Amino acid sequence: MSRLLRTKSIDALIAASEEPDKRLRKSLGPLSLTALGIGAVIGSGIFTLTGTAAAGHVSKITSIFHATILDLLLNGTHGISMQGRPGAGPAITVSFILVAIACLFAGLCYAELASMIPIAGSAYTYAYAILGEIFAWIIGWDLILEYAVSNMSVAVGFSAYLQDLGDNLFGFHLPAVIAYPAFPAPGQPSGIFNIPALVITLLVTWVLVRGVKEGAETNAIMVGIKILAILIFCLGAAKAIHVENWKPFAPNGFSGILTGASIVFFTYIGFDSVSTAAEECKMPQRDLPVGIIGTLIICTILYGSVALVLTGIAKYQTLNTDSPVADALKALGYNRLRVVVTFGALIGMISSLLVYQYGQARIWFAMSRDGLLPGLFSRVHPQFRTPYISTWIAGFVVGLPAGLWDIDTFAELSNIGTLFAFVVVSAGVIVLRKKQPDRPRSFRVPFVPLVPILAIACCLLLMMGLPLMTWIRFFMWLLIGLLVYMMFGSRNSTLHRAPARI
Repeated sequence: MSRLLRTKSIDALIAASEEPDKRLRKSLGPLSLTALGIGAVIGSGIFTLTGTAAAGHVSKITSIFHATILDLLLNGTHGISMQGRPGAGPAITVSFILVAIACLFAGLCYAELASMIPIAGSAYTYAYAILGEIFAWIIGWDLILEYAVSNMSVAVGFSAYLQDLGDNLFGFHLPAVIAYPAFPAPGQPSGIFNIPALVITLLVTWVLVRGVKEGAETNAIMVGIKILAILIFCLGAAKAIHVENWKPFAPNGFSGILTGASIVFFTYIGFDSVSTAAEECKMPQRDLPVGIIGTLIICTILYGSVALVLTGIAKYQTLNTDSPVADALKALGYNRLRVVVTFGALIGMISSLLVYQYGQARIWFAMSRDGLLPGLFSRVHPQFRTPYISTWIAGFVVGLPAGLWDIDTFAELSNIGTLFAFVVVSAGVIVLRKKQPDRPRSFRVPFVPLVPILAIACCLLLMMGLPLMTWIRFFMWLLIGLLVYMMFGSRNSTLHRAPARI
């Protein structure tokens, strides 16, 4: 048991990051970090889930495995039925604000640990320093799943939006055999291999291998374009707002607002990727909290603005479509603005893909440097000072499955993995405050342990709202990870021969 709970001191982690052959280039400031966070958080969801959460939806639960844990706890097997999810209506703006507050609880915890432990690896590294090696492995293995599945979904979505944009602008689209996966979702076209999904993934990978500064600059440009597209939509469509569309403001009361919040929560996932850049940050003690909190504030303003305008230009009941913003603009005859929105969604997905690919490679890099993954994952390019092998491997791990499968049905695996990471980080703040109360903290979470406990409670509640099948798949993934750890990680860990520290 002592081997499983051995920890790596914060000082040792920092010292390992300064070894010449493992050192990453420090080139990121607060603006770059905030842009990374916005790039990860704001994808196509701002133009899709906003309408779904406002209108509500009806989902058919076909088996006990597709019922949510919360349904089963409250209703038993009676939860297996047609279930109407009441929408928030125009009050979806309030839903976004409530979710931002909930995310802020976890964000504050990330800010404290990231500024104290400015090492690549995010929640994995924090768990290694605070809870022990087995917890670090579990969370690292979990983050591998989170980043990989998220980017597969984004790559597939990018291909679909690219087809739509080409069709709208030029009346041209790629042949199905090279633009759709061989194993699509039911009712979707099939092909042989989704070439655009692979190409965009490898292009982003190439940019990241060239250097974190180059990647951050590319991301900053895309974030700027993405924000501009959102502002153009808000300003361009504002003249079509009818106040009557905002009445009633909360048609389903507080229940509808909460349901809307549970849907849009997942549009905020990604702010934690800022912490993966800690080791390449010039002044992490100051800049990481700015990047994390700044991301949440800016994204909340943008989300709220889109929600307010969208529910003002169309009746909320009409927004339960795959592309509510584009459909609302089409109904108004605003076709040019519709093209801008589609282009903005495309840029948003590329930006998200870049940030998640960046974060995934850093997780692998950190785990390899600790001996839990093979050493090739922590090799640093002599010129670019990036973990180039892990970056390329991550590119193919995402690009190839995205070309073969439509993995949108597995997106909830990313959600449960992210929430699990939030729980670990929030618990880590409480534990470290007790273990090392005198350790310098440039940023401190206020009202500990209340804020971390609230973060944990919010995450657990949202995890309970995920289907039972998602939990089963998640535990299967963790079981595979434990087998890998027992066969490789535990024997090759850099702490294998070091005294256990409990």
